[in-house]
Amino acid sequence: MRTKFVQAAFESPSIVQKQPAHPISLKAIKMSQTLLIELFTEELPPKALNQLGNHLAQSIAEGLEKAQLIDGATEYTAYASPRRLAVQVARVKSEQADQHIVKKGPAVNANEKAIEGFARSCGVEKSSLHIVHDGKQDVYAHEFTQKGQKLAALLGDIVNAAVKKLPIPKVMRWGSSTHTFVRPVHGLVAMHGAEVLPINVLGLDSRNCTLGHRFLSHGEITFAKADDYAAQLAEEGKVIASFAERKNAIRTALDEQAARLNATVAADEALLDEVTALVEYPVVLQAAFEEHFLAVPQECLILTMQQNQKYFPLLDQNGKLMNRFLLVSNLQTEDPSHIIQGNERVLRARLSDAEFFYKQDQKATLESRLPKLANVVYHNKIGSQAERVERLQTIAAYIAGCLNADKAVAERAARLAKADLVTEMVGEFPELQGTMGKYYAQLDGETPEIAAAVEQHYRPRFAGDALPESTIGTAVALADKLETLVGIWGIGLIPTGDKDPYALRRSALGVLRMLMNHDLSIRELLTFVFDSFPKGLLAEKTVAEVADFMQARLAVLLQNDYPQDVVAAVLAQRPDRVNNLTAKLQAVAQFKQLPESAALAAANKRVQNLLKKSEGALGNVDAALLQQDEEKALFAAVQDLQPKVQAALAAQNFAAALSALAAVKPQVDAFFDGVMVMADDAAVKQNRLNLLNVLSNLLNAVADIALLAE
Repeated sequence: MRTKFVQAAFESPSIVQKQPAHPISLKAIKMSQTLLIELFTEELPPKALNQLGNHLAQSIAEGLEKAQLIDGATEYTAYASPRRLAVQVARVKSEQADQHIVKKGPAVNANEKAIEGFARSCGVEKSSLHIVHDGKQDVYAHEFTQKGQKLAALLGDIVNAAVKKLPIPKVMRWGSSTHTFVRPVHGLVAMHGAEVLPINVLGLDSRNCTLGHRFLSHGEITFAKADDYAAQLAEEGKVIASFAERKNAIRTALDEQAARLNATVAADEALLDEVTALVEYPVVLQAAFEEHFLAVPQECLILTMQQNQKYFPLLDQNGKLMNRFLLVSNLQTEDPSHIIQGNERVLRARLSDAEFFYKQDQKATLESRLPKLANVVYHNKIGSQAERVERLQTIAAYIAGCLNADKAVAERAARLAKADLVTEMVGEFPELQGTMGKYYAQLDGETPEIAAAVEQHYRPRFAGDALPESTIGTAVALADKLETLVGIWGIGLIPTGDKDPYALRRSALGVLRMLMNHDLSIRELLTFVFDSFPKGLLAEKTVAEVADFMQARLAVLLQNDYPQDVVAAVLAQRPDRVNNLTAKLQAVAQFKQLPESAALAAANKRVQNLLKKSEGALGNVDAALLQQDEEKALFAAVQDLQPKVQAALAAQNFAAALSALAAVKPQVDAFFDGVMVMADDAAVKQNRLNLLNVLSNLLNAVADIALLAE
């Protein structure tokens, strides 16, 4: 259920500060003033607007900082509205400070030609050079004072460089200009305090004026000084230039309107960001639609309102959609009724389409639609969706059996899972696949368990998404993602770099998240899925390669929740079942805090290195071949420890298994201090290696503790 807007924790502030790179001089402060840069454009792409504004502002500020044109901390304010990108940078100097430059040259013992060449390159005689020490040796150097350049001389290059660095995937030209940008640019403001700086960007000469709102403003807006930008633009131009300020104003107005109706706004940050990027002077209005449309599943209505019209649906206190909604207009009028009525008329047509699709779809059952899946190509090498459904039924039934669930129910749910792909509603709104399948399954009289599984089998759709709630839903979801993973990988479409058209990385993460709640073997699942495909269709190495791929994704899944070395230590065991992974990770993290852990980790590394030198097969320890007290003591300690560790592992008490290892540290230390493992007597050497192998198995019973960082 969607809830009221909450300020995004990750939202970038409009003011960014950095610590000063250089001391602030009083003289420089007197010369410093606010710098204003604005690019006035045609309507910018809304989904990229905020990023473009922040990126341009940051790049210009960094360029000024690099040129040593800012006094003190770098502080700037980014602005971004549908028709402008701008930045104000505080305390920008009118010119750089003079700099004392020491240009170092050849060593004093270098040949004469090299020294004279260096002097000529500096434009001076050899006699004018100084001798300085460069940290290694004495060298000739030319010392001089470089006159600081004026801001006006440097700014054009700084702004042009920032424009070129903008993350614009597609640029365009306009008119007869050879310049390119994301949209045509028609105006440039460049002011330092009250002064207009004569620069040229994208073929435009700078001015001190711009245009305001397309309809609410009249004529040019002229700025007396750079500090007046936002206030003057809002007052005279009816433009709230700050993206963050507009977004907060919209959020507040939406919540106030919703509160009057005792409702909550059904929308996410992405929609709020997009709407913020579409308006310059937002006005939130309330509108309505006919109640009979509420007979259509609310997911359909919400999606068409949000996606097609950028409206904000309203939910009552029970989470049910209301027949009222909020819209954000870019116009302020005394009588907004014509705006409200126009939007209601447009939405009525959209909802009528959804209602029509829903009624049409009810004329056929999901079961009757299955033959149409034969005409839907999944992949030309793998076959149609109908062939895929046959595999899903087999795989889902197998997984349900492993989970002690009803195999027949899982098979039925898998059979119907893809049938809604050929419905009118999903054809219009692909995002509703699964959701519409649930509603149509309910209308067809399928059991609640099957209907729920049809919807849930797509979960998790993205990172952080909910997992399937039912066991049958989990079985079908695992079948769906594993079939995709094995099939697409097996025909050679392996993810590379940022290319992953079939979202195999996402599928793998989804499978792993589900398996962390169920005691299932990854290898066995992959093997069964592989065998469900026609023999010879998939590459023979598919199971092994996908298993490796999933191990790598497992590290990605865990990296934000546990220290990297703890994750590496646990995954070094290549766990085939991951339902106890969390317990292992927590146990290893606790073990790492023990005072004995570092020494045992170091000893484990040493043991592993010694075992690599073993030439024969490692076997049991022969007590009769133990010669020194230290190895006898270690053998006794290991024998005492084995049943304790095995009992703890059997109970999946990994913390107890690891903490028990601390008891063997004194014997391990004494062994390595007093015993030569690689003895001259081959039998004694082999017996000592056997002892270390037993020790290694104990130390690595839960994780490879040798990988723990000190």
